[in-house]
Amino acid sequence: MGVSLVALRCRTADRFPGAPRGVEILAPLVAGALGVEPRFIGTAGDVRETTYEEDLRDARGCLLEAGGQVDDALVAGDTPLLLAADCSVSATTLPAALRNRPDARILWLDAHGDYNTPDTSGSGYLGGMCLAAATGEWDAGLGDTVPAERVVLAGVRDLDPGERELLERSSATVIGASAIETLVAAKNALDGAAIFVHLDLDVIDPEHFPAAVPAPGGLHPDKLYDLADSVLEDSELLGLEVTNFAVPDDDDASAVATETAMHVLEPFLDHMSESA
Repeated sequence: MGVSLVALRCRTADRFPGAPRGVEILAPLVAGALGVEPRFIGTAGDVRETTYEEDLRDARGCLLEAGGQVDDALVAGDTPLLLAADCSVSATTLPAALRNRPDARILWLDAHGDYNTPDTSGSGYLGGMCLAAATGEWDAGLGDTVPAERVVLAGVRDLDPGERELLERSSATVIGASAIETLVAAKNALDGAAIFVHLDLDVIDPEHFPAAVPAPGGLHPDKLYDLADSVLEDSELLGLEVTNFAVPDDDDASAVATETAMHVLEPFLDHMSESA
């Protein structure tokens, strides 16, 4: 069993210029930590504001490729690790993970729920609708969906009103951002199940880490490290996707942010290395 490290360069719904650079920065560092070679998929597209209809049309191939990479890795008995600029990949990656392991749960570490639909979204941003698409709350035309009861959202603190209503009506578990309660509640909700982890790095408090869409009140990097380390004591890591590393333009700030990103990834990477 090995690690399949994929860096997704092709554009999905990328709106923030730092995020594609984040993929390029993290890929060799993660590869070095794991002792594997990264595979780069596609070529970078323009960072621009588009509607979900445009992105579903123009980025369909890239979105399906993301899910296909997760599927291929799991079928081969490997652990997929996907680096992507935007969360929209989860519309295909999460179903791919649970298609292979229906007993697994999704651990959604993100400041945002990404649970809007075309009817509730004020921005039309596909990245803000992707988890709702993955659970079948709306039909994005991308194939399979996952049962909402298999999803545990943790660190979430920035929800639109309509999105909040949808989550409250859903069977997903929603946990806010708290230094102690988040860890305990997440472990209880996961109950030792195998997990596929969605890690949007904006789950970290913006006082400690840059975010394209900052949401105050997030997790301290050390608390996120502790959460991951604790969860992985009981749960098999089925796979991991890392999104939205919004790299600052300033070199010094970029170096500090990169160090923080690698710090919070360490429990996942150590777990993968030990399992390989």
